[in-house]
Amino acid sequence: MLPTLLATLRPVHVAWAWMVILSNAMAGIWALGAHRWPALRTRALWWFTTFAELTVFVQVILGVWLVNHDKLKAKQFHMFYGFVAIIAIGILYSYRQSLKHKLYLLYGCGGLFVMGLGIRALLVGKRA
Repeated sequence: MLPTLLATLRPVHVAWAWMVILSNAMAGIWALGAHRWPALRTRALWWFTTFAELTVFVQVILGVWLVNHDKLKAKQFHMFYGFVAIIAIGILYSYRQSLKHKLYLLYGCGGLFVMGLGIRALLVGKRA
């Protein structure tokens, strides 16, 4: 059972990378649009942004599981980008009060930054 689970986790990890990239891209673009057009400033934006950020945590947990239990050798920069994405999300969250007047810009640029980290992790990981 465990080898079968591990065999299916790697494709899930690879596929989930696209969920991380696309969801954070959409959240970032939506937040930037909300900065420009107040009609886009809805509660759904924050729910979707939260979902997009949580995809990063799921991805890192899957990666850590693969490295620890399947003994996969991941490139160090692949892991680096994953952990930097988590740190970036923490920084975004910590600045939300002090940059309240630029909140949509903060989360818009932050979402696109996390998307970029996901792309870099995917590209580095493909060379593994």
